[in-house]
Amino acid sequence: MRTILPILSLFIVATLVSGCASSRFYRLPAKEFTNIDYGYPVKTTTVRNIHIAMIDEGRGDETIILIHGLGTNAKGWTKNIPVLAEKYRVIALDLPGYGKSDKGYYDYSMSFYAQVIKELMEKLGVWKAVLIGHSMGGQIAMTAALEHPEIVEKLVLISPAGFERFTEGEAAWMKGAMKVDFIKDTPIRNIDINLKANFYDYPKDAEFMITDRIQVRGASDFENYCYAVSRNVWAMLDGPVYMRLKDIKQPTLILFGENDGLIPNPYLHAGFTKDVAQIGKSEIPNSSLKLFPQCGHFVQFEKAQETNKAIKEFLSN
Repeated sequence: MRTILPILSLFIVATLVSGCASSRFYRLPAKEFTNIDYGYPVKTTTVRNIHIAMIDEGRGDETIILIHGLGTNAKGWTKNIPVLAEKYRVIALDLPGYGKSDKGYYDYSMSFYAQVIKELMEKLGVWKAVLIGHSMGGQIAMTAALEHPEIVEKLVLISPAGFERFTEGEAAWMKGAMKVDFIKDTPIRNIDINLKANFYDYPKDAEFMITDRIQVRGASDFENYCYAVSRNVWAMLDGPVYMRLKDIKQPTLILFGENDGLIPNPYLHAGFTKDVAQIGKSEIPNSSLKLFPQCGHFVQFEKAQETNKAIKEFLSN
């Protein structure tokens, strides 16, 4: 999930670290994306002739839209949905290109995803919502707030992409490195390393992130998923928001793990996560920042209880 490019940096990490994944990973059978168990009923609707899959829980008067990051899906929110659904309607979608949603050669961009969220809300009869985005999902949420402010009540940005700046040369290098075949041919041992790098202290109940990712290598639409990941890297680089942060008017909560190994990008930028986080806090006018100690990039999973508490307190004000 480095602010704009976490996945690429993880792939690089994996090529530099020796060691093997558990032998049981090599015996996992192939699985279609549609056969992954999310632990919740999954609904579908159609937006722009794209089938969108989502978890839809809770019946509150206010609605929360959960937007996942690069390479992941709605299942990453399973520790947050039940708590937030006690008071709110909670919709965790699979973005086009991911999970159980359609995967195709779409015109991927941050604006494309923001428009999809807007039209999805209209389809569901939701006219205003709190957008909670993780990593790339944070940049999508900010784009939606900037381009469609009328649909966004509040923002929660968890380890968001979009605060860290990249030069034209850095962007060109990252685009050149993030090819479809590069993602498609990632060895099992590297998948193991990549996903564990999202955490400060890898929790055992996060192992599904590894096993699911390994199994879908045999899915019929896996190459289209790899295309989505590749083009989404381009989309983040081509749709920066850091120069427009001051124009975000919605109340905003920013959450980061102090030990995020992906932000800032260690291969291109020195520094500390708190410094990147502070950029958002200082630029977004009506914002607050909370840093969680002993926590990595996947804040909402590794520090689920603290994340849920912070979100509930923010939304109650």
